Amino acid sequence: MDTDDFDVALLSAAMTQAEQGGWNSVSLLESARQAGLPLAETRDRFPCRASLLLRLGRIADESALADDTATGDSRERLFDLLMRRLDVFQQYRNGIKAVMRALPFDPALAVILGGATIESMRWMADAAGISTTGLGGIVRINLVMGVWTHTLRTWEKDDSEDMGSTMAALDQALDKAARFKLFPTGAGSLTDGGLPDVDFAEPQPPQPDAPENSH
Repeated sequence: MDTDDFDVALLSAAMTQAEQGGWNSVSLLESARQAGLPLAETRDRFPCRASLLLRLGRIADESALADDTATGDSRERLFDLLMRRLDVFQQYRNGIKAVMRALPFDPALAVILGGATIESMRWMADAAGISTTGLGGIVRINLVMGVWTHTLRTWEKDDSEDMGSTMAALDQALDKAARFKLFPTGAGSLTDGGLPDVDFAEPQPPQPDAPENSH
């Protein structure tokens, strides 16, 4: 068994554990036993549970970046890249949802995964032909991160096999990011300004004005 097969076997067993009992129930030792993997090699390759989730992120990145044909414009390429990441997540859907439910109660894990996701989004942006250098690059990575986060939240609730709602949410988020000059547009391209405060969620209806107090 090569290392990729080893990692996938362990990941599959761990995600099954997470689906059945929540992320906090996951034990790398038990996952290795269920997958028929040697404990010593498991300990060497994955010193902690977070390292397994980091490996999942890299597997998703590798899948997204495997087809580097660079067809279409930057928006189309970014759409394809992010959907290919989600195709990998879809294989472990219920286990990943268990991880997402646990994150608000595990700040350390949230920080670790957040940092890794930012680096993943840097790769996705670069592969899509979006510059990530300089202060402007920080802005663009921030925008791509917002697009991914918004899409992932929709994916978490999207039980359809074709991920139709997820693709629609990604389209919407990319349209909104385009208005903040995420994609190269020549003379109108993004300058090295400050970070934009972009809300990718659906706009809420206006609230009625509160009645004025009478005196």
